[in-house]
Amino acid sequence: MCESRFVKFAAALAAAAGLFVPIPGAAAADVKSLLREADAYRMVGDTARVETEVRLFKGGALDKERRYAVYVKPGRRSLVVFKSPAERGQKLLMVGDDFWLVMPASQRPVRITPMQKLLGDASTGDIATLTWAEDYDGSIVGEEVAEGIPCLKLDITGQRKGVTYPRIVLYLAKAGHHPVLAELYVASDKLAKEARFRMETAEGRRQVGAMILTDRLQTARETEIRYLSRKAKSLGDEFYNPAFLIRAEIDE
Repeated sequence: MCESRFVKFAAALAAAAGLFVPIPGAAAADVKSLLREADAYRMVGDTARVETEVRLFKGGALDKERRYAVYVKPGRRSLVVFKSPAERGQKLLMVGDDFWLVMPASQRPVRITPMQKLLGDASTGDIATLTWAEDYDGSIVGEEVAEGIPCLKLDITGQRKGVTYPRIVLYLAKAGHHPVLAELYVASDKLAKEARFRMETAEGRRQVGAMILTDRLQTARETEIRYLSRKAKSLGDEFYNPAFLIRAEIDE
């Protein structure tokens, strides 16, 4: 049996057994390139302000909604400013693997985890982390149809201890490599959430308009994270210091 036929035969057996086998020739550099392409559908550059709305649905009906402004800078830095009246004055800071919550009446930032919930199934990490290429690496493990779209299937793992999900099975459209579906796993390798990505054309380009999260560990609820606008805007480095952030006012 020639090598190419053997590879296809082995891959077919592995698929039948439910195993992940990296496609030969799918180098890590290819995966990184794919992740950067996928990230570009959620961002406008390395430095940006993303206006975000989170909506919780129960039984198909809107239950609650919150609004956030997310400021992103290189070096895995994000600052989330809470905009809704019920949360106004709160700020969430992510620097590397560390997360802090700053309350308006507090003199000390509170350390939190990336899995801590904000609303519904939306965690601090879901709001603050908008890139994959910076935090994940892995393999292309096959091709599948997801949400009716032919996709490349990637199995990626976090390269830092502070990632929200240690493992993600990510489906990227073969045409254009935009994100279609993500299976999000916790440290025990249990499937915690499923994320579906809704594409739209806005501001003259194709981009992710919303991410819909479905809880796979508890009763089914849906949480929709909508990206209302993206602008290339920067805050000074001092705003990514938790000690400075306690007394800082952000003029928006």
